[in-house]
Amino acid sequence: MSQQSHSGAAQPAPDFSIPPAPRRSFLTQFLAAAVGALVGIVPAIVGLATFLNPLRKSVLQKQAPSGSDADGYYEVTALAALDATPQAFKIIADRKDAWNVFPQEAIGAVFLSLDGDNSVRAFNVTCPHAGCRVDFRGGKQAYHCPCHNSSFDVDGTRSPESPSARDLDSLKTKVVDGRVWVKYQDFKAGEKDKKPV
Repeated sequence: MSQQSHSGAAQPAPDFSIPPAPRRSFLTQFLAAAVGALVGIVPAIVGLATFLNPLRKSVLQKQAPSGSDADGYYEVTALAALDATPQAFKIIADRKDAWNVFPQEAIGAVFLSLDGDNSVRAFNVTCPHAGCRVDFRGGKQAYHCPCHNSSFDVDGTRSPESPSARDLDSLKTKVVDGRVWVKYQDFKAGEKDKKPV
């Protein structure tokens, strides 16, 4: 009887092929990825909404500078500092944009003077023609815009030869305890009618 040695027999090659993944495994991986994406995207959306919230507020509702009273008047100067000659004064307030606050910053300027009955007259310093700043020329007793040579009388009335379509933009004033307050606002340039910005 012959005996065969197992050591010399050819052995089959090992099978390294990957067995097909069962469908249950694919579904589990898909659901895990979906849940992971959801868990990651929800905080991202909340974070983005929080980041953009101040910007959205400033776009939807214009944020007025703080420093005015409830009616929108800003304290400018003492009544005793005024006379018939117009003087320029800055309007100082805390200005804020979407994320930053700029304390005690000039948000605009006005010309103030006393008229014949000692009431306060106020004009925005911006020319209604193209938005340049006007100057008061004491020698001529008139306002002058250097950009396009618009000129205005001391009462704000435009000269007939001026390219400006309207008079200087007058502003409301009030005097409280000897202090002059101005309802400061800007108006659209280049239009015949006075329209707030």
